[in-house]
Amino acid sequence: MRTRIAIAGGGLGGLTLARILHQHGIAAVVYDREASRSARPQGGALDLHPESGQLALAEAGLAGRFRSKARPDGEEHRILDPTGRTLVHHEPQPGSFSGRPEIDRSALRDLLLDSLPDDTVAWRHRLVAATPRPGEGWELTFQDGRRTSCDILIGADGARSVVRSLLVDVHLSYVATLVELNIEDVDQRHPDLAELVGPGNLWCVGVNQILAAQRLGDGSLRVGISLRAEDQPLDTYRSKQALLDVFAGWNPRLTALIEAAEGGPTPRLIETMPIGTRWASRPGVTLVGDAAHLMPPVGEGANQAMLDAAELASRLAANPADPNSAIRTYEESMFSRIHPIAEMSARVQAMMLSPTAADDIVRFFTRPTEPARAE
Repeated sequence: MRTRIAIAGGGLGGLTLARILHQHGIAAVVYDREASRSARPQGGALDLHPESGQLALAEAGLAGRFRSKARPDGEEHRILDPTGRTLVHHEPQPGSFSGRPEIDRSALRDLLLDSLPDDTVAWRHRLVAATPRPGEGWELTFQDGRRTSCDILIGADGARSVVRSLLVDVHLSYVATLVELNIEDVDQRHPDLAELVGPGNLWCVGVNQILAAQRLGDGSLRVGISLRAEDQPLDTYRSKQALLDVFAGWNPRLTALIEAAEGGPTPRLIETMPIGTRWASRPGVTLVGDAAHLMPPVGEGANQAMLDAAELASRLAANPADPNSAIRTYEESMFSRIHPIAEMSARVQAMMLSPTAADDIVRFFTRPTEPARAE
């Protein structure tokens, strides 16, 4: 395949796509805005689902490397109420990879980067515009003025995708506020919090608010506070004291997660695309991941981005003579697959920040239709 493929965005979707194309002998260049792979923190851990994220890694020939980096015990999940009472405690089978083992985003991204030729990722390339070339293909313009061209452009450039505007005009909806904090070396410095959180995830569920913590592979905790969308400016939540005020009356053993954090809180908006977003296929361009279907962060985003990448790569490899037909087939399949997942994600997001969240989440995690998740 001599078609020049450009992938905008070096996140998990873009890198998975580049890796599977490489497996098929198809070259692609990934243009990423960051200065290097270590330019910024990559966030917390992910639970990779067998039917999506793990499937994509298998098609990328990376299942073995994933198992060497993943933490099956990270699937342990504890749900508490504001008094500290345990509502749900899910413990996976020790050492089992049959469920949804956790892996740090940074470890997964490094795994993908290490599997690619050194010249695959072009760092310091923030895409700002793509314009059609006479005949076919795209002229790409980057923030520093550099330009290049490609035959196929794939937008893996996240929530505020530049490539998306070539296909569809959407309005993002603000659905929640997420505030993040970090606690380093928790076992040595805060053994009580290490015991509280355990090896996986902790959710402390109140009325319209959640205080959560997640164990990472480097021995740190990532603390996340989820609040309903409201008119408060984000800067309101840059103060630990402001956050402690939000959780006034909660068990001090839980709010110690806020007090122990190093540095200041980092708040951000959680936004989503309209459910059912589609577009008319356009030659030489398509989207994967958040660029295509931005959903609430309830466990599907990275998994579906990686599955998008696997499906698109396999279509392009199977039909190298007609990549536009491959793109159309991928898009129709992706639209059908994503619609119910986006609906489910929206329901879960609303449930988690509702006045009855604790009861609703307990029912969700203990319902009899998911016996495999209970033990």
